[in-house]
Amino acid sequence: TYTCLRKLEDTVLNELRKGQTGFILGDEEETGKRVSLNQFYGIEINDFAVTVAETALWISRLKANGETSMFYDAGGDDFPLSEKAHIVEGNALRIDWNSVLPAAECNYIMGNPPFVGYSNHSAEQQKDRASLFGKVKTVDYVACWYKKAADYISNLPIYCAFVSTNSICQGQQVQPIWEPLFNSGIHIDFAWQSFIWSSEASLQAHVYVVIVGFSRMGINQRLLFLKNGNRQSCVNINGYLQPAINVFIDKRNQPLCDVPEVSKGFQATDNGFLLMYQEGYEKLISVDPSAQKWIRPFSMGADFIKRKPRYCIWLYKVNPSQFRQNPEIMERVKKVQEFRLSSPSKITNKKAERPTEFDEIRDSSDDYLAFPKVSSENRRYVPIDYLSREVIPGDKLFMVPNASLYDFGILTSNVHMAWMRTVAGRMKSDYSYSNTVVYNNFPIPEFTDKQKEKISNTAKAILDARNLYPDTSFADLYDELTMPVELRRAHQANDKAVMEAYGLTKIVDGKKTWLTESETVAKLFEMYKEITK
Repeated sequence: TYTCLRKLEDTVLNELRKGQTGFILGDEEETGKRVSLNQFYGIEINDFAVTVAETALWISRLKANGETSMFYDAGGDDFPLSEKAHIVEGNALRIDWNSVLPAAECNYIMGNPPFVGYSNHSAEQQKDRASLFGKVKTVDYVACWYKKAADYISNLPIYCAFVSTNSICQGQQVQPIWEPLFNSGIHIDFAWQSFIWSSEASLQAHVYVVIVGFSRMGINQRLLFLKNGNRQSCVNINGYLQPAINVFIDKRNQPLCDVPEVSKGFQATDNGFLLMYQEGYEKLISVDPSAQKWIRPFSMGADFIKRKPRYCIWLYKVNPSQFRQNPEIMERVKKVQEFRLSSPSKITNKKAERPTEFDEIRDSSDDYLAFPKVSSENRRYVPIDYLSREVIPGDKLFMVPNASLYDFGILTSNVHMAWMRTVAGRMKSDYSYSNTVVYNNFPIPEFTDKQKEKISNTAKAILDARNLYPDTSFADLYDELTMPVELRRAHQANDKAVMEAYGLTKIVDGKKTWLTESETVAKLFEMYKEITK
């Protein structure tokens, strides 16, 4: 930070010097115009890191002044140690920041707070979080610095910016973090949407981060740096880092609109003893061919995307007398029971009473539309397909029983995908779909029968295009480099049909064109707010 400020300052001073004569290098520093280490204040919990920070700042100052050689030839009296940053040792979430620097004397706050997911907080970190967010538990540790900074700056003209995990602007964390901040008068002044931040270490850990600048003063035009490398001026930046109105999407148990319900697949909690891939399946039926009657096709999200065959032992409502004499089946059932009994969870222990069944079972009497919970961000479309009622869905697969072609067309459209990309949580960079956050809150207006018919037709064309490649995985079909042209065109036609039904068009130079993705999301937020008001 010090080095960058000095470079900016040098640029300004060079402009000011143009046309001047008799200028002596160093005059600004002598008259107090140069950025000084005395202006830097910090809080660091580790005593060694305090010393490292002070030393690093001094090295930066010497380099900025071209004084590195002073390390080698300067005498004790000549070495200028009078200038020093103020780094305080302490827990930044417990210490009163005014004791470090009174807020009235502060201009900017910036930092790279610790990245710890809310499910991994230590006992002390949980106390830190509770001191700022009370009973709210679903916020990452880095969010505590936003609350602490907002309290510190009060209504003073102080501008803040933090590097943070992208999770604080996604999924279920947005509402508990940003709604109270916005209600207190905080504005997002600028932001970088999610990007990979690599360290300089030899073993690099890639972290997906955002940068958020905020204040209570606000500015007339906010600046948003987009994932594609462009930047956009906008009137408002909301908690999802979108150029749109402030809207908060919370969990909803029932769909917002009149659409079929989406449910999660079945959780096995079996330690793999009820599940098997092709090799295990063939081995089991070679030992006892009669066991085949109790084996059903099974699919998790990754299996679904790869179209990789997988199977499960399905003994739901099967008479025990039918399989009790099968040693292979009984051995697997016994191991499921032992695994559940060994769990620290009392709920799982209780389910050891029925080791022949999956942990969770829901109605599976109909064919259904399936899509994975987790999908790569490199896919423009999350793969969605119809599965037979014979296929048992795992808990990493969502299911929509008796879904129509129209339902499929809406879900696979770029309108729904844009909504998902904005409000869904992430696993690293991959989309982590949620029925309670993404699907149940997705705004769908009342379409005419004609519009529904058109969407149904374009949806069928997508299935027809896929059928040209029956042995190809969704991973290959939906790779942006290998996606067949017939499938891409079918999706584009479906996208246009859905966008037209939504009214997501605009006139540019007298011609009708489609809204961009950010414009589409902004319209969807407005629709959501209108429906829920």
